This record gives sequence, structure tokens and C-alpha cells, in this order.
Amino acid sequence: MRPLQPARAIEGARYSKEMSTAQAATPQTFRERTVYPILCVVSFCHFLNDMIQSLLPAIYPLLKNGLGLDFGQIGLITFTNQVVASVLQPIVGSYADRRPQTYALTVGMGFSLAGLMLLSTASSFPLVLIAAALVGMGSAVFHPESSRVARMASGGQHGFAQSIFQVGGNAGSATGPLLAAYIVNQRGQSSIAWFSLAAFAGMILLAKMGRWAREYRSERAKARAGRPAAIGHGLPSKRVAWTIAILVALVFSKFIYMASLTSYYTFYLISKFHVSVQTSQVYLFVFLGAVAAGTMLGGPIGDRIGRKYVIWCSILGVLPFTLAMPYVNLFWTVVFSAITGMILASAFPAIVVYAQELVPGKVGMISGLFFGLAFGIAGIGAALLGELADVTSIGFVYKVCAFLPLIGLLTAFMPDLEGSRRKPSAA
Repeated sequence: MRPLQPARAIEGARYSKEMSTAQAATPQTFRERTVYPILCVVSFCHFLNDMIQSLLPAIYPLLKNGLGLDFGQIGLITFTNQVVASVLQPIVGSYADRRPQTYALTVGMGFSLAGLMLLSTASSFPLVLIAAALVGMGSAVFHPESSRVARMASGGQHGFAQSIFQVGGNAGSATGPLLAAYIVNQRGQSSIAWFSLAAFAGMILLAKMGRWAREYRSERAKARAGRPAAIGHGLPSKRVAWTIAILVALVFSKFIYMASLTSYYTFYLISKFHVSVQTSQVYLFVFLGAVAAGTMLGGPIGDRIGRKYVIWCSILGVLPFTLAMPYVNLFWTVVFSAITGMILASAFPAIVVYAQELVPGKVGMISGLFFGLAFGIAGIGAALLGELADVTSIGFVYKVCAFLPLIGLLTAFMPDLEGSRRKPSAA
């Protein structure tokens, strides 16, 4: 005689049968998988967008000499570009959460194209500011929505997808100064117009990517109909708000220090080590290339060991190098700046995905908020550091900024989101 099954086993069998029925009813055209071609396209478009962005700081020596600008005005150009992007990004992201627009990314790249054309002919400081604002508007539209597309194409590998997305931007930021060194500085300000071809190519690719995203949303909505909602982290709203505040402080420490390097590294090398403008831009390329490598590592490592630990190690881990860098020779300055850039950059993919999981259902708003903070903090930091450099010296700026990674100690107060999800399932 067959023994009676326990009640829990009967309920489990019934649940499995119901889930099988639901899965059979789900449209088979949709699969939650990693879409590598889309990740490559969104990363390449990020490359184009940030290459355009990085032309601004790369041509600062040319603008400074050609228009007779001081360090305060140089900082104001960065401030205008990045604060415009900072203010608009959360607004664009929040709106897109409610009403996604298929061709928003194409329009955003159009703003960047207009900014490039104006920058190539700008003959006064106000016109340079307008061009910087237009390029900033392009990034404001691009970052939140393209970050969302990267998450769509992730197939659950959110950190990996975010790293692929961001490394395109970092590679573009590294390439911009190199192209400026060998094209703009050789042929003059008018040669910036050639980069409008890159913006136009980006508009075509982003139009196709927008159509893919529209089809994805439609198929995903059908596939999710009737499925049980995913289990969240279960944290109270006050804890979520406190954690967001900590993340903002960490972004502050990271991007103020990064602003000191991206905006003034060439001037620092020229002033302290008497290298040429072209050589200083090559060293800037080395630093930004290391940033791209760090970005590529941060997301996948966060997927494996937990994003909190990546954030902790990357922010606080650069402290020995930042403290030593103002006191070493040219060789070790280049080495330490590269190490700092690589380690520090690994934090941002982890921060963005951590924040997206902390506030589920608000991918666009959270992406816009943190990319916007990155732009805004870097812009404000560049302006303030420029004024400080005018009053003191570039060397003094790096001595002050060396202590910023200490803010990484706040990571100890952040919850382990991956651990909070594992505990209920283990019970």
C-alpha cells in the first residue's frame, strides 16, 4: 500500500502544476536572456556620446590660449556642461519610467551634434558655454534611457550589463583627448566639426535601438501577465532613504576626485613636470583607459561577490595612492593615477545597480539621478577646484583631494541587499 503524501508535498506538487500551466500559457516568443548585440550597440553609442563629452576638457588648453580664459572660466565651462546634464537627467529618467519614448535617444544625440557644430565655430566665451550646455543636454537624455536599455538586455546579469554599458563611455572618454591631441590641436578649433559625423552615426544606431526597446517592453508585458511579483529587499523606507544618502556621499567622493584629474591633470603635469601639451594629453589617455578597465571589472565582480563589497573596496582602496601621488615623480604619478582610476571606476557600475535594486521599478529615475549626480558633482567640483587652483596652485588641489576616499568608510552602514534576499530563501 502506498504511503500518504504529506500536506506540504501535495501543496508543492499543486504549485508546480499551476506554474507549468502558467508557463505554457506564456508567449514563447519572449525569453529573458542576455542580448549581446544590443549590449554592444548601447556600449558603442555610449562610446560616441562620451567621446564627444570628453572633447571639452581635452581642448581646454586650446580654448584657454585662443580665447584668453583663466582657470575659473575653464571650471565654469565644465560646470555648465555637467550641471545642465545633472539637473535634466533625473527628470528625463522619471518621465521615461512612466512614458517611454522610442526616439528620445536619437533626439538627445541631436543636441550633442548641435553643440559640436557650435563649439567648432565659437569665438567667444558665452558661445562656448552655450555649446557646452547643448552637449550636456544630449547626455541628459542619453544616460538614463540607455542605462535602462542595458538592463533590459542583461538577462539578469545586471552588473555585467552595466559594466558593458559604462565601459563604452569610459573608452569614449579616453579616446576623446587622444583624438583632440592629434586632430584638434593640429588642425585647430574648426576641426571639431568632423566629430559631428560620430554624432550622426549615433543617431542612426539609437533609432534602431529604440525600436528594439519598444518591442522588448511589449513582449515582456505579455510574458509577465499573471506571474507572481518578485520578492523585494523588505527594507523600511527610512533605511532606503539613509542608504541613498550614503550612496550620494560616495558618488561625491568619487567624482570630485575624478574631476580633479579629468579637468586639471594636463595642467598639473605641464606645471609640475614641464611636459608638452600633447604629452600631457597622452598621459590623460592612459588614466582614462585605466578608468575604462576598472569599469569593466566592477559590474561582473559585483554580480559574483556582492555589490556592497565592490563599493567598499573601490572607494576606500585608492586612499594610499591618492595620498602618495602629490609627492612622487612623473613616472609614479602616471602609474598611481592609472591605478587610482582603475580601482575607483569599479565602484560606479556597482553603485548604479545597487541603487536600482534598492528602489525597484524606478530604473530610469535612479539611473538619471546617479548619472546626473555624477555630472553635477563633477561640474561643481571642477568649478570650485578651478577657483582654488587660481588662489593657491594645482599641486595644492591634489593634496586636498587626496583625502576624499576616506568617505568610503560610510559603506559599512549600507545593507547587504544580496544577503537580505538569501536569508528568507534559506529559512
